[in-house]
Parts: sequence; C-alpha cells; structure tokens
Amino acid sequence: MASTTAAEAPAPETSDTELTIGGMTCASCAARVEKKLNRMDGVTATVNYATEKARVSHGAGTTLEDLVATVEKTGYTARHVIRPAPAPHPRGQGDTARSRTGPADRDGGAEDSRDATGHTPGNSGHATGHTDGGPHDAYGRTADDGLSALRQRLRVSAVLAAPVVLLAMIPALQFDNWQWLSLTLASPVVVWGGLPFHRAAWANLRHGAATMDTLVSIGTLAAFGWSLWALFLGDAGMPEMRHGFDVTASGSTPSSTVYLEVAAGVIGFILLGRYLEARSKRKAGSALRALLHLGAKDVTVLRTEAGTATEAGGGGQRSLSEVRMPVGRLLVGDRFVVRPGEKIATDGTVVEGSSAVDVSMLTGESLPVDAAPGDSVTGATLNMSGRLVVEATRVGADTQLARMSRLVEDAQSGKAAAQRLADRISAVFVPVVLLIALVTLVVRLLATDDITASFTAAVAVLIIACPCALGLATPTALMAGTGRGAQLGILIKGPEVLETARRIDTVVLDKTGTVTTGRMALGRVHTAPGTAEADLLRLAGAVEHASGHPVARAVAAGAAARTGAAPSAPADFTDVPGLGVRGTVEGHRVLAGRPQLLTDARITLPPSLVAALARAATEGCTTVVVAWDGEARGVLEVSDTVKETSAEAVAELRALGLEPILLTGDNLAAAQAVAREVGIDAVHAEVLPQDKAEVVRRLQAEGRAVAMVGDGVNDAAALAVADLGLSMGTGADAAIEAGDLTLVRGDLKVAPAAIRLSRRTLCTIRSNLFWAFGYNVAALPLAAFGLLSPMIAGAAMAFSSVFVVANSLRLRSFT
Repeated sequence: MASTTAAEAPAPETSDTELTIGGMTCASCAARVEKKLNRMDGVTATVNYATEKARVSHGAGTTLEDLVATVEKTGYTARHVIRPAPAPHPRGQGDTARSRTGPADRDGGAEDSRDATGHTPGNSGHATGHTDGGPHDAYGRTADDGLSALRQRLRVSAVLAAPVVLLAMIPALQFDNWQWLSLTLASPVVVWGGLPFHRAAWANLRHGAATMDTLVSIGTLAAFGWSLWALFLGDAGMPEMRHGFDVTASGSTPSSTVYLEVAAGVIGFILLGRYLEARSKRKAGSALRALLHLGAKDVTVLRTEAGTATEAGGGGQRSLSEVRMPVGRLLVGDRFVVRPGEKIATDGTVVEGSSAVDVSMLTGESLPVDAAPGDSVTGATLNMSGRLVVEATRVGADTQLARMSRLVEDAQSGKAAAQRLADRISAVFVPVVLLIALVTLVVRLLATDDITASFTAAVAVLIIACPCALGLATPTALMAGTGRGAQLGILIKGPEVLETARRIDTVVLDKTGTVTTGRMALGRVHTAPGTAEADLLRLAGAVEHASGHPVARAVAAGAAARTGAAPSAPADFTDVPGLGVRGTVEGHRVLAGRPQLLTDARITLPPSLVAALARAATEGCTTVVVAWDGEARGVLEVSDTVKETSAEAVAELRALGLEPILLTGDNLAAAQAVAREVGIDAVHAEVLPQDKAEVVRRLQAEGRAVAMVGDGVNDAAALAVADLGLSMGTGADAAIEAGDLTLVRGDLKVAPAAIRLSRRTLCTIRSNLFWAFGYNVAALPLAAFGLLSPMIAGAAMAFSSVFVVANSLRLRSFT
C-alpha cells in the first residue's frame, strides 16, 4: 500500500535559479562551488568558470538564501540573476481592453524598466544591492571597472618588474648594490601586485581549500622570503654580489642567491595572463551582450481619446494621439508607430503602411524584407523606409529576441562531456601539485644535497601547474561559437548538441515550409489552341481576385505579376463551394476552378488540356481550369514553390557526408517532384503528422544518427525524437522549443552552416582540452626535474591560458 501511495504521489516541484558567482579565479574555484552546492539535499548545480554563473535546480524546501549562504561559506560571493518573466497580457483585445489599461495603470509596474529583450536596463538582470548600473564582480565593481583595475595593476607591476628581471638576466647590467634596487622595485609588485592572489589564497585557506591562487601565492612568497633571508642574513647583500640567469633550476650558494626576479616576474606574467584572459572572455561573450542591447528602448503608442459628442444620437468622435513610453510598458494588442530609421519595438503584425525592414541583426540576412499590412515583423529589426503601424503580438520575455538571448545564454552556461572530466581533474589538481612540490623539494634535497636547486624546482612546480587552461577550454569556445551562431541566425541550445552534430549521418527534411515556401504560387500555364496566354491570365486573375481561397489568391497574384496589370472587378460574381468561381469580366462570362465546374456547365476540354491535367496530376500540382463564353481556354498549375536556396542547401548537406531524406504528408507525386528539383533521392510521402516521429525512429533502428529539420507543430514530436532537431525560426513555437538548433532566418541553407558551426565548435573544444592536458602533463615533470626556472614556468603558465582563449576566438570569424 505504501508503494502505491508513493507511486501516485506527485513528483516534487523543482525550481531553476541562476546565480552570479564572484571571487572565482580558476577552474578549481568553480569545481569547489559546484561540489558544495551539489552536496545540498535535492540540489543539482553546474558552475561555469568562464561565465561566472551557477545554474541550480532545487526543490521547494531549498530557498535562494540557502544557496547564497552555501556559496558564501565556500569563500565566494553570490547574487541572484533574475530571469525576465513573460509580460502581462491584457484581459481583452481592442480599444476597450486598452482603455481599461491606460498609462496611469502601468506606472511603477515591474515591466516598466525592461527593454525589448525583457531585461532590465542598467543591471543586466542582476538583483544587487548596488545603486550603480552594470553587472558587478566580487569586489563590487562593474565589469569594466574590474578590467580597468586589473589593467592598472598590470601596468604598474610590469613597469616595476621589468628592471628587476633585466638586472637578474643580464649580468652586464649589474652594478654594486643592484640587488637592493631590485628589492625596492620588487617589493610593491609582490605585495600590491600580488595582493589578489594572496587575498584569495588566505580566504581559501580559512575554508580548508587550495586553488591556483594558493600555488601562485606560496610560490612567489617563498621566492620573496628566500631573497629577504639571503639579503639580510646571508651573503647576497654584499655590494659586489653578482649572479647570472639560468633557464633551468641550477644550483649555487644558498646564502648568495636571490629570487626577486622570480617573485616579481611571475606575478607580472600571471597578471598579464589574467588580463588577456578577462579581455578575451569579454570578447567571446560580446555577441550575446550585443544581442541583449539590440532592442528599442522607447516606443510611440497610439491611444484612443474620446472627443466632443457631435454625431447624431449623441455619439462621440474618437481621435488617435501618440504617446511616447518605455518599451517595457507595451501590452499585447497595443498599436504603435514605427517611423523610418526607428527600430520595431516588439514582435507584432503590420496593420497600416508598408516598408522595407532590415532584419540582418537577427537573421544575418543582408537583404531587407518587405512589410505590408498583415505581415509579421520582429522586434529589434530596423524600419528602413515607410511609416508603419504595428499591433503588438508578443512583448517582454515572449519576444523572439528575448527567446534568442535565453537560448544563447543557456548554451553558454552548459558543459560538454569532455569538460566535466576536466572539472573533476581540476578539483583534485591543486592538492596533488602541492604534494608534488613538497616531494620534489625533499627528494632532490636528499639526492643532491643542493638546497638552492631543490628549492628552485619546487617553486617552479608550484607556479607552472595552473589548471586555468582546463577550466577555460570549453566555456570560451562555447561563448565564441554560440555568439557567432547568434550573429548568423543560428541558435545552439547546449553543448550536448555539439557532440550529437558530429555523429549525424542522415538528415530528414520536412517538405512544406522547410524545403518549400509553404505558400501556393502560380506555375505553368497551358492554353487551348487559339487562346493567348495574356488573355487567359488577365481574365482568370480578375475573377479569382474576388475569391478568398488560397488557390484563387495564388492565381490572382501570379496573373497580376506576369501581366503587370491590375485585375478588373468581376460582375455577377459567384463563389461555387468546392468547385470554383464564376463572374463576368470585360463582357465575358468566365469560369475558373475544378474540371467538374466545366463539366456541370457542359463544357468539354480539348485533348491538349486533358493531357496537361494528367501531367499535373502525376507531379502533384493543383490545377485550375479556365473557360469563358462556353469554351475551355486553359489550365493553370498551382503548387507550393521550392525555396530558392533549397537545392544548394541539399548539395551542401551531401558535401558534409549526410544523406537527405524528404518527409511529407503530401501525396507521393508532389513529394517526388519537389525531391527531384532539389536533388533528394529518398522520399517518405503521405505520412500522417503523428507518424513522422515513427519514421525517425525506424531510421534510428537502422543504426543511423538522424537529424530532423522542420517548422510546424506536426514536426515537434519528430524534432524531439531525432538525435539532432533543427527547427526553423519562422515556424511554430512548439517546433522551436522541440529543436536543439534554431535557424532564425527560416532558410534551409543555414542548416548545413549550423552543423558545420557545431562541428567546428566541438573541434575547438577538443583542441583546447588537448592543449590544456598536454601542457600540464609535459610541464610538471620538466619543472620537477629542474629543467625550468620559476620565471619561465610563470610565463608558460600564463601563455597556456591565453592560447586556449585565443584559439576559441577564431570561431568569431566563422562564415
């Protein structure tokens, strides 16, 4: 009975919280915070060193205060990152709903200070106790201030350390009492320049932990302390003292050896590495920051005002006024004005005016898109020419820009499988290094009785063994790759997508809306003997123009485009349900529709038109038969048109070693016609929506790794089942949510680019990890055997982190 009750009990409710972690200086720090959070009951946490954020999933019994307290007990700071909630919707639509929610009702609302992305300007979504804007680091400064302070510390330390290093490396520069000048210059570098390392090492020591800062602090203070002993209590303080510089840890008289160049030089090199690392991390995340700031800040909203009662019956005139307000106060259903040169405030539908809209900032597409009444437009895109009146359909966190930002940020916060191994290694790395340094000192001292060489080798071990490159390998590549993807209109949902993209060998393409436009268009025109094509199009277009049927609209639009003439209004128009239309145009009684419409009117088709109908049927095209004055005049073919770039996209998919398969619910003839046009051999046609996922499963059962590209609600299940789901950004929300990659532009040609970017990003992550592992595996033995001096070790350690970040930044040039 107890088991039954437990089985029927609802699953515990979980919440997702994002924290900004301050004070982390290396991958070991991130590993410690993650370990402490995961030890809490019902908590699953992932801490990202590069983004300095923790993603935490926890039960209702764990509060935000509990999470922050745990992080602070570990020796770091934590702040809650507030995810924007969906903006409120009005209780109704139209003027009535809007009049109930006037400007006075919205003042002071939570949405008032949000921009078009749903983020709060000034604090980037961080809930902090600070009054100044911008995200803050562990010391309460803004991100830019932190970088500036680090740059200042680096500059001062470099100016002071350079003479110390030169004097130690070049004996010809040494003069009487040169070592005392070195001490004077090196002291502020070690004490003030190295203060962040010493402070972090002390904080970690109080919490019983060791990080990279511990290694740097112990190594530099040991070198500095040795030098002080040699100068004040040994022979190194003699005016005529001279000594050379060795790349290796060579021995000399202990009391006459100083390591001031090691203490100052190592801190200088590590500060340089930290600065380049911090600047590169900001560059890697610049695409997301640019995305978050794309949106408009203010909007001109149309408001209806009651005027004087002048009409009969006491009715009042109503006039429209323009009100300027922050974008955060927009509600669904509000109508707003977008003038030339202004950004469209939020997602909506054009209700008045026409213009060209620059969508390049969202899709990467350079050509502007025409917008006319009835067309959908996206927030943050730029109105280039005419005045538009747009009705808001999505606001705040519901907009496409806000969802894009969330997807990119979520992807950057994730970890690839290889990075999790690196994190586990980093967590135990520092204690192991401390042990290796101690063993190096003791063993070399016992073996050689050379205290100077033994001490030098131990310090080199401490300094060279930095796991930062391991911690940066995945996050920096993810930040650069996903950021570049966002610029190109490719949204990668997480690092696991990269692993999957490498294995894909089959791509299933939904036909309608993916390979084709999803809109009917006029195709081939067949005329009866003695009938001019221009006459056929003009008369058929005129009578079809009066109908609202999709096929009729396609005929009318195609006829107008080909003839260049505006359609005439038909007289005596009749819409025959299920068959077609009738009307009088230019004195001719015109019929257009199914063959049955002509049969009912006792009109026979000539053999040429019968053959055209048969051929169209084999190709899956819809046909419209046209007659006037009692005679059949022609056959018009209407079909879903293939996108211009689809054939090129299929060729690129093949070039990547992928087999394309066309999947559709349409009849086999129509599917095969499209497949031939774009170069696809395998076709699955007449597949019901609920069976699309089953087709994907069958392909997977054959041992294939399957990617699915789709855009409709009926594709959502197949996208979720596929190993890799690519959803078209112009499609249904359900499809977008189910996909692993979102192609914002809705162009199939972006699909091979998305797969190439995913593979390139994974390749970069692996090369980063290979370098980071290889560096530590090779460097530690060299240092332990005395083949590297501490200063060379410090330079190599700094270079390893910079190399990893620079390698990741190459993804920003991906095309």
